[in-house]
Amino acid sequence: MTLDRLVCANCAAPVSEGRCPVCRANRERMQQEGPFAGLNPAALIALLVVLIAAVAVLAHQSA
Repeated sequence: MTLDRLVCANCAAPVSEGRCPVCRANRERMQQEGPFAGLNPAALIALLVVLIAAVAVLAHQSA
C-alpha cells in the first residue's frame, strides 16, 4: 500500500502529510521497508513469473 492512500486513524488525515506523531511514525516505517513493500502479492507473483520466463528464454538461447 502506498502512503498517499493511507488515512490515519488518529487524526483522519492522509499519512503522507504527517500531521500527527502517529502519521509521522508510520510514514517513516513505510519508507524504511523498501521498494517492494508497496506491491501486493499478485504483483510480486507476476514479477516472479516474468523473471523465471526471462531466465528460461536466456537458458534456451545459450544452449
